[in-house]
Amino acid sequence: MCNEYAQERSLDELLKEFGQLELPLTWDGGAPNMEPRPSIRPTDPSFIITGRDGGAHLSQMRWGFPGPRGPIINFRSDGRGFPRGRCLIPIDAFFEFTGPKAPKSKWRFTPADAPFLGIAGLIRDDRFSLLTCPPGPDIAPYHDRQVVILPREHWAAWLDTSRPQPPIAPAPAGTLSVVQIR
Repeated sequence: MCNEYAQERSLDELLKEFGQLELPLTWDGGAPNMEPRPSIRPTDPSFIITGRDGGAHLSQMRWGFPGPRGPIINFRSDGRGFPRGRCLIPIDAFFEFTGPKAPKSKWRFTPADAPFLGIAGLIRDDRFSLLTCPPGPDIAPYHDRQVVILPREHWAAWLDTSRPQPPIAPAPAGTLSVVQIR
């Protein structure tokens, strides 16, 4: 499952996207330095978005809940409701690896027709995990699970835990573009 992703959007680009949704994006303190990060791996800090005061709040947390055998970076969403702790992780690409042994083939998945992807996540204490679901047609040839890609029109409902949870489903065909990079 996804154990590496890229976060390359600038703060201005995030502000523009959330402004178009009429979902104000805030943060604590001064404007965060969101330098492009082409590779974020488990336990790395990453920018996430939570709901706050009817808007969206940008902060930074570490990726992966503490677990008995290492960080829990992916969390199955199948049949579950998430009445609290929901977050959105804005990413530009995620990677999947295929093959029986190292070095495995590395595949880069990017949005086919959007500036970036909004991945459904879950927060526990000061960490987050990416939610997963069965794969859609773009992912199925490479992996038996996929991260939950929320359509833009569901971002506000996902972040506002006073509203019903939007549906969690595999991404439809054509959501992602894929290239082999190794």
